Amino acid sequence: MTSRNVAVLAGGLSHEREVSLRSGRRLAGALRAAGLAVVEWDADAALLSRLRAEPPDAVAIALHGGEGENGSIQAVLDLVGVPFVGTPASACRRAWDKPTAKAEFARAGLDTPDWVALPHATFRELGAQAVLDAMVERLGLPLMVKPDQGGSALGAQVVHTAADLPAAMVSCLAYADTVLAERFVAGTEVAVSVVQIGDELRALPPVEVEVVGGVYDYTARYTPGGAGFHCPARLDPAVMTLLEETALSAHRLLGLRDVSRMDAVVDADGRVQILEVNVSPGLTETSLLPTAASAAGIDLGDLYAGLVERAVSRETARA
Repeated sequence: MTSRNVAVLAGGLSHEREVSLRSGRRLAGALRAAGLAVVEWDADAALLSRLRAEPPDAVAIALHGGEGENGSIQAVLDLVGVPFVGTPASACRRAWDKPTAKAEFARAGLDTPDWVALPHATFRELGAQAVLDAMVERLGLPLMVKPDQGGSALGAQVVHTAADLPAAMVSCLAYADTVLAERFVAGTEVAVSVVQIGDELRALPPVEVEVVGGVYDYTARYTPGGAGFHCPARLDPAVMTLLEETALSAHRLLGLRDVSRMDAVVDADGRVQILEVNVSPGLTETSLLPTAASAAGIDLGDLYAGLVERAVSRETARA
């Protein structure tokens, strides 16, 4: 493989900055171990001047939240003709907006928990209590309340009683202007990463998440020991196959590229309920994609080095 100069983008200004920096450091180290020359850049006001002054062969995006997942950075990289690993801007936007992605899943016949998404203005203009009462009547309790955009479970929480719902909504609205309320699905929480390896789009072994505190929130995700992982998941072989097929279907349906991670719950009937699909999976020491890659015998650096080559080839073909 030709030696490449790669810029790893991490940090940014989203709520997930610290997690992104950790992902970026791990990705940079893995790429260096695979023989690539790597620089680590923040996504800040100096980025465009750096790209012009020291154009890398490709960019590997380790940004979480905000511009790293909503298509903004991807669109800028396209503007300046710099190849990058990951999903095109338009498809990033579809995956980033959870209600949009869930509507796509439902139309395609993929299971996703019933939901409603409402902006802050709706509660203010129609009366918060009346809207909350209608929400509970329609979706029942418990509910999962989360921002309509964003990751790392920031602002997300399970609501068991109607009395707790107003406070949960206020907490959620601190991270976004629109709240997504889903019917809570009890079951086994699982993540399935999808990666492009050569000409093959492949689902990695499903990772079962066993949370000490019961909810896979921000603290559980990024605190060592906050959650236990089983890879492959401890599920029936037929369910495992269904998980992998569903992750591949969701990846293709949204038009994603190179790498993604589907978060889902397997309910008591063995159905795979898609929660969301992430275009920039975490790469920290507690993240699920590296866990799945390791279980499959795939080196993280080699995986991303191959994706760098694909990114360079795409830009060469386009030019």
